[in-house]
Amino acid sequence: MLPTRNSALLSGEVVESSGTIRQVDQRKVQSAVRPSLCLFIVYLSFMCLLVSVLLALSVSAFVEELDDSFMQTRAADDIWLIKFYAPWCTFCKQLDPVWHQIGSELKSLGSPVNVGKSDATASTGLAKEFRVRGYPAILMIKKDVKYNYSGPRTKDGILDFANRVGGPLVRSLSSPKLFQHAMSRHDVMTVYVGATSPLKGNFTSAAEELIVHTYFFSASRDILPKAVSLPSLPAVLIFKDGTSFTFNEELDGDLKSWINRERFPNYFMIDSYTLYAMGETGKLVVLALVEKRLCEKSQRFKSLVEKVAEDHRETYRRSFYFGFMEDTDYISGLVMDDVIVPSFIAVNLSNDGYFLAPVTVETERHLLDFLDGVLDGSVQCQGGNGIDQRIRRFIYDAKTLLLPVLRQAPLLGCFLVGFPFALAAVFCYLCLKKRPIMYNEDDDDDVALLAPSLQRHKKLTNKKSD
Repeated sequence: MLPTRNSALLSGEVVESSGTIRQVDQRKVQSAVRPSLCLFIVYLSFMCLLVSVLLALSVSAFVEELDDSFMQTRAADDIWLIKFYAPWCTFCKQLDPVWHQIGSELKSLGSPVNVGKSDATASTGLAKEFRVRGYPAILMIKKDVKYNYSGPRTKDGILDFANRVGGPLVRSLSSPKLFQHAMSRHDVMTVYVGATSPLKGNFTSAAEELIVHTYFFSASRDILPKAVSLPSLPAVLIFKDGTSFTFNEELDGDLKSWINRERFPNYFMIDSYTLYAMGETGKLVVLALVEKRLCEKSQRFKSLVEKVAEDHRETYRRSFYFGFMEDTDYISGLVMDDVIVPSFIAVNLSNDGYFLAPVTVETERHLLDFLDGVLDGSVQCQGGNGIDQRIRRFIYDAKTLLLPVLRQAPLLGCFLVGFPFALAAVFCYLCLKKRPIMYNEDDDDDVALLAPSLQRHKKLTNKKSD
């Protein structure tokens, strides 16, 4: 059986038409194949580069670069999601690919939200208009109202913020099916039930400010589940944790403050961004500090907090939120020490205070005694935001920042520590050196001014003596 032409070429043989095999030079075959292979590789590389450029251009086309003329050129009805950045900011660079994905996804979904970004160091007027204080800053403008985003810098978190603020202020639920769909998507829902009333005006006013945190809905009585009991209409309800709570003005006070206090689930996993935001509610937060890979003790602490949050909801709901936290860096900065994991802590984010159990918490009774002690004042609050605590926290933050640098790069660490002191020493030296010179010049001027009068006085004295 004769070999095929391809296999013959590879072996250096060619099949003649007569059926005989003629040996060819292998070098000539390789020299003929090599240029074609190189051209193919170049062509493939060019096509990959072209596709990459086209993809980058298509993604960046959904994010517009804004400058100081933005406020004059934008339409009144336009809704904009804007990221303010600085060219030297590392976190801004890390957020940049996520930001382009957000712009592409919002455009593909047909969202009315436009996505832009602005260099705050170049467009200082626009940054001043939005009161940008740090980078990256994420804000939204809708009908001349500016909303700040303070959640985690993740794609899902920012998209949820954009859809919530960019959509209707109060979303109407017109059927039980829509109500159940909304319940499945949101952990917390604030719902107005009834016709137009002063309460609805207060509800809309609260929604204008708190839309950055939670969703607001309106519905008729027949849309709600039959198990929900309403003593009267109109009413405002919050649905969370598998149940509902009805606003009572006598017990709960101002509607907006009540919604702000109740806008989190009673028990859930808490991160540093959420914990910081919970400080605005005025409630204390009881945390089980656990490991990321739960050991038996961490799992027991986590379950204990969850059980107390559910079984004693009516007792502690107005005073506490409950949750567990895996990343303890924020708590370590709050207490200015390494925290023990697993453990329990109650924090008051409104004044940066915290409570530690006086005894080891092992049972439900121990945890209940700890919570009662926090409420009645028998467990002392530590920390706070006084002047001494702020100085201590500044020193702790500086130490936390510099110690790793000193370990990894001692010379750089010494420079960072010594440079401010050297600068202060030079400044003090220049001030001390200049002070005597100024006094000497003043003395000389005084002597120069007084000299003629002294001379005249001396002449008059000599004349009188004569």
